[in-house]
Amino acid sequence: MAGTQVSSQMPPACFTTLKEYDGERNSEGERHGRGKARLPNGDTYDGEYEHGFRSGQGTYRFRNGACYTGEYLQNKKHGQGIFFYPDGSKYEGDWVNDQRHGYGEYTYANGDTYTGEWFNNNRHGQGTYVYKDTGSKYVGGWVNGNQEGEAELIHLNHRFKGKFLNGNPIGRGKYIFDIGCEQHGEYIQSEQDKGEGEEEEEPSLLVAPKWKASEITKLTLWTPHGENPPSPREASLVGAATAAAAVEERAAAVTEEEKMPSIAVTDEPAEGRDDEPSLHEVSSEVFSPARDAGEEDEGSRGEEENKDQEDQGTASLEDKEDESKEAE
Repeated sequence: MAGTQVSSQMPPACFTTLKEYDGERNSEGERHGRGKARLPNGDTYDGEYEHGFRSGQGTYRFRNGACYTGEYLQNKKHGQGIFFYPDGSKYEGDWVNDQRHGYGEYTYANGDTYTGEWFNNNRHGQGTYVYKDTGSKYVGGWVNGNQEGEAELIHLNHRFKGKFLNGNPIGRGKYIFDIGCEQHGEYIQSEQDKGEGEEEEEPSLLVAPKWKASEITKLTLWTPHGENPPSPREASLVGAATAAAAVEERAAAVTEEEKMPSIAVTDEPAEGRDDEPSLHEVSSEVFSPARDAGEEDEGSRGEEENKDQEDQGTASLEDKEDESKEAE
């Protein structure tokens, strides 16, 4: 077995001249234990083997610059591991059968991050997406990679709380402003108006939901666990100094059809949009969800492109290793 070990005195460059496999084997001649391998496509693996398969801890370097270091089970990423993608993004977390599955954090090339649950390579379950440029974040449910379910979209000095479907807010919800008031209302899905001469038979095109405000109220006070909530009179006195004044000042400016920020996941740029919150005075830097959503799309596309590259690097990997075995 000693003859199969790589000398510790070999310079790093010598690894490029290794034969197809250099490492330990069992009595049946299978790769078993610690070893290094170079695949016919130029990829390399340095780690543990079990009965001819990559199993245990190891580092797999792809020819395109990607790299995975973590746990394997029968040639597949399985357990805890970190994958560094060619575009600079990375995923650190759980893997099952070569899929991002369980809990993990994905850092996108644009600096955005998603931390939460995964299912078959998709964001699925509960998770938090943070937009690097604005610091805003979405905290809530995900279904097959899309924002869906109960969630909060938290900005610099206000936040939206409600439900999402396919990346868009839907139904009743409320905007909560740090100055001490809440705007209640509902997101309504509308259809794109048809131009003159367009055929009625064509299916209607859905556009981003529009916010329909209903009322402005004082901020609902937060009560720490274990403490008795204040009486209605006490709550009124606490909030009167800030919330009431702000509500009276701005209530006149709010109409039934007033639009709030569109939170649709699109690639539409933020510049030129006129659908900021009616209470935009509370923020010196109004959040533009359309821009952030576009960044998320960019991150998601990078995630899919990286997965394609990852698949290309690992596709028929077992066949290639079988070829290398036959060549030994």
